Amino acid sequence: RRHGSRRRGRLMSRCFADVLPEWPLEDVEAGLASATSGDVLRALETAQAGGRLEARDYMALLSPVASPYLEDMARLAREVTLRQFGRAVQLFTPLYLANYCTNQCVYCGFNTKNHIHRSMLTMDEVEAEGKAIAATGLRNILLLTGDAPKLTGPDYIAEAARRLRPYFPSIGIEVYSMTEDEYRMLVEAGVDSFTMFQETYNEGLYARLHPAGPKRDFRFRLNAPDRAAAAGMRCVNVGALLGLDQWRRDAFYTGLHADWIQRAYPGVEVAVSAPRMRPHEGSFNDIHPASERDLVQYIQALRLYLPSAGITLSTRERPFLRDRLIGLGITKISAGGSTAGGGHVHAENGEEHDTAQFEIADDRNVDQMMAAIAAQGYQPVFKAWEPLDETYACGQSA
Repeated sequence: RRHGSRRRGRLMSRCFADVLPEWPLEDVEAGLASATSGDVLRALETAQAGGRLEARDYMALLSPVASPYLEDMARLAREVTLRQFGRAVQLFTPLYLANYCTNQCVYCGFNTKNHIHRSMLTMDEVEAEGKAIAATGLRNILLLTGDAPKLTGPDYIAEAARRLRPYFPSIGIEVYSMTEDEYRMLVEAGVDSFTMFQETYNEGLYARLHPAGPKRDFRFRLNAPDRAAAAGMRCVNVGALLGLDQWRRDAFYTGLHADWIQRAYPGVEVAVSAPRMRPHEGSFNDIHPASERDLVQYIQALRLYLPSAGITLSTRERPFLRDRLIGLGITKISAGGSTAGGGHVHAENGEEHDTAQFEIADDRNVDQMMAAIAAQGYQPVFKAWEPLDETYACGQSA
């Protein structure tokens, strides 16, 4: 699509998995521990002057010594966000297609060893979910599944996208790792954005967290954003699940990953998510907590490091925090979310639904979320992308 064969060929020989070893875990830990107040102040001065922060500047802003400077970071983050994005905040919601999974991720409610009710939506049910979501005014949707390609393979996801395209100008996916050709097929079916959490960039820990299943392949997952970008995805969103490892390390690597995508694929919109661990089915207690204050520091540092990157905040966070982060770097926020298959239709009918992937902390509906955004002096945006074909039937009335 927008990517020439020359750039695709270059990236075939170098992906982010080749960049990661340049920043060994022990060096990052040492850099975070040895950062000084002077390093933080120099990074803030560079950001204030509109200069480009380097990775070491970003590291300083994430370090413990930067904690006393959160108000200065907040002021700059607000200014940068307004300059880059104005007062627009995009709204979206997830649509869970299935909760079947072949992985044994120890921190996930969909773990194949968990004894939960499993189901997958039929195409008629997918469309019913889409209609229920579209009736709220939302025009941006994110499709999710567990990792069970024999049931919910790329063809199934592509068909779901085609059924939903008449209702949504922007369709994203947050599913298992695929090949570049499979991502290209999804792009042709109407998918335009891609989200993938590496979970943790600590490869040794990653292996312990994923004892069995295809997701255990660290490098294949790590290079998935490269493949998605090369396949023509309009937007690529990366992230780590805060709580699996020390949050500062994973936050640093996530920023590096987003910066890599931005530099290697300049025609692709880059975004970052900053999810924290939430209660879920099963037991996993080896958590490295990231507090709300930690999350605020991460988002502000990220905004100063990557001024033009989108930052997404989900319903994992409580309403009070979500409302106050709107002006400090967040550009995209979920509303009326459900992490269970068929959750939107079931909620509309007052019915119970399947076991959710995790518990949400903000259950406000779309109207309530719109009011909250407006109360902060920002504009809720339903649609920021218009496909140039006739498939999207809601285009005249959205």
